[in-house]
Amino acid sequence: MQALIWIFRFVILLAIVWFAVKNSDQVTLHGFLDHEFKAPLVVVVLLFFVGGVIIGLLAAIPTLFRQRREIGRHKKAHAAALKAEAARMTEPPVTTTGPGNHGV
Repeated sequence: MQALIWIFRFVILLAIVWFAVKNSDQVTLHGFLDHEFKAPLVVVVLLFFVGGVIIGLLAAIPTLFRQRREIGRHKKAHAAALKAEAARMTEPPVTTTGPGNHGV
C-alpha cells in the first residue's frame, strides 16, 4: 500500500512539472496606475493558488477558535459530571426502614 501511495505522489509531481514546462510563457498582469507585472504563467498561477490558500486559512480561523472554546466547555462539563458521579458512587448507601418496620 505504501508503494502505491509513493507511485501516486510521483505521478502528481510529474503532472505538476509537465504543467510548469508547458506554461512557461511570459504573461503580463495589468494593475492600477498602469503598473505591469511580467512573469511566467506557472509562477502567476502558483502565486494566486498560494494566495487563495492563505485567504481560505484566514477565513477558517474564527471557526477553529470557536470550536476550541466549545470543546473546552464540553470537557469541563464532562469532568464535572464524572466528578459528581464518582462522589455519588462513594457515598455510603442510605438505609431506610420499611413501612412495617419502625426500628424494631
